Amino acid sequence: MSTLAWITAASLLGGVLSVACAALFALTARAAWVPILVSYAIGALLGAAFLELLPHAFEGAMSVHSVAATILAGIFGFFILEKLVLWRHCHVEDCDVHDQHADAHDQGRSGMLILIGDSFHNFVDGILVAAAFLENTQLGIVTALAIIAHEIPQEVGDFLILLHSGYSRMRAFMLNLLSSFAMLAGGLLAYFALQALQEWVPIFIALAAASMIYVAVADLIPGLHKRPELRATLSQSVLIALGVGSIWLAGYLTRNWGG
Repeated sequence: MSTLAWITAASLLGGVLSVACAALFALTARAAWVPILVSYAIGALLGAAFLELLPHAFEGAMSVHSVAATILAGIFGFFILEKLVLWRHCHVEDCDVHDQHADAHDQGRSGMLILIGDSFHNFVDGILVAAAFLENTQLGIVTALAIIAHEIPQEVGDFLILLHSGYSRMRAFMLNLLSSFAMLAGGLLAYFALQALQEWVPIFIALAAASMIYVAVADLIPGLHKRPELRATLSQSVLIALGVGSIWLAGYLTRNWGG
């Protein structure tokens, strides 16, 4: 497969698969599975960032300091975007946007903000997937797997928010599906733009790592602290380790397959 074909397939799969799984979980009342998915997603994101993306970013960059500065700037930038509700995540039912006492107007606004933020998020994910595939196929596959692992629990949360905001099940599904195509748009745009700017690829890979680290540490891990009991902590730790291990295994298999 060509690099463009890989980017197109990964972007479509990442968006459509996550939305389909989210709808399945939400419509079959399996929201209790979301914490399990979140714990696994944390491991997948951190594993992809530290075991795959960062080593490639440092190896391909002309300056180690520029990559480190990009990671720092990326984490700060994602914090600002989240504050502006352009990068809005919700993974559990008891977050602020699920306030049962909010009026109908506020609920509808929350649903619309979720769609806007999710579209932007998917667009950026497409750019990051394209940058990884432009580095090499193995890195692209691992990056796409990590993004899918994170997208599924996020989309479950988004789907529940839309239902709570008054959207019908079909409309919520169709709007989420439409939003997922922003990943394909981002991937295609990045492919054609970065073809002429190969020296920028390590910078975008560093940004991908920064986004994964920020989402895992600032957005997902705090939710796990709501269950401090020993049994929950052990299960969360095992699932995080499984997430890291799956990324390591995916990288190992794709390296051998690619070689």
